[in-house]
Parts: sequence; structure tokens; C-alpha cells
Amino acid sequence: MVPAVAGNSVVNMSWRSLLSERTLLLNVTFQPLSIISVRRAVLLVLAGKAETLNCSDEVLRSESLEIQVPSVVRLNYYVRAPFRNRAPLHRKALFARDFYLCQYCGERADCIDHVLPVSKGGRNTWENMVACCRPCNAAKADLLLENSRFKLRRAPYAPQPLAVAVAMKADVPLDWECYLPAALTLTA
Repeated sequence: MVPAVAGNSVVNMSWRSLLSERTLLLNVTFQPLSIISVRRAVLLVLAGKAETLNCSDEVLRSESLEIQVPSVVRLNYYVRAPFRNRAPLHRKALFARDFYLCQYCGERADCIDHVLPVSKGGRNTWENMVACCRPCNAAKADLLLENSRFKLRRAPYAPQPLAVAVAMKADVPLDWECYLPAALTLTA
């Protein structure tokens, strides 16, 4: 990190990147709720609405306060989270579910394919869409799987919302793993 020079003083700009890092937010019951920014986590802790369970080695400093950067925070009160058993379907989430790999050949995916083509009544659902590479998408065209040479590497499914959020953020910190149930992994 290169310090910026402002007038005659040197200002370290690393605090901006620290505040945008991520923190796992848990309900009072230790149920994972979401992934939030360090800034929001610090504000929750300072307001007395949450407690810090795990910290990173980084420290945020102000003129009168020094606080370790929280990695996992737990709310001090119960939040009734809206129950969603299916994650909202969007391009980034679909690629995260399929690990950015073509579900036909295993190469890097750069487009989306409908298993049952739209022209044959296919819908935009988790169970009908997969990530794929352009050559496979062009070769499959609007054919049904049984009429083509393609086979799915694994069946498409609708993941849990928090699993998608974790997968999209990639590289889950080690101190999060004990709070994330195994059910949150993106496997079929």
C-alpha cells in the first residue's frame, strides 16, 4: 500500500479497503444471516447491537478509539430473517453455483444454456439453466439433451441463498467455517 501525501502529512489509505472487507453476520442463535462490510459490522458493534466473535489481525484506529477488524459478529437480539429456501436466480449466482465451469465439457464457462430450450417450453429456473462455454452452447443449439451428444456433469439445482452469497465472495475465511453449516456448500 502506497501512502498518499496530503499537504505536509502522510495519510495511509489502507483503512478504506479495510472498511469494504467482509464480515459474517450471525443471528443471536448463531445462525448465519448474511455477509456484510467491515464498516457495517463495526457500526453494529459500536452501537451495542452486536458482539465480535472473531477478529482479523488488522486494527482500525481513530483519534480516540482502536478496534480490531471483526471477521465474525453476532447480533445481541433475535432477527426474524425472511425464509427463502431458494436463492434469487441471476447470472452471477448461476455461475457461482456451477463454479464458472461448463456443465457439458468442464472448460471455463462464459454463457448460460437452457437444458430444455426456451423454444421447446423451457423456463428460466435454477433446474433448467446451467453455465456453459460458447462452443458447447453453439453446438447444442436448441436440441434436447437426449437428441444431442451432450451430458450434464451434474444435475442443476436451486441452492440456498447464503450458499450463493458465500460462493460469490469466494475464499471463505477459516474462522467462518465453524459457523457455516455443511449444507451451505454448493454441491448437488
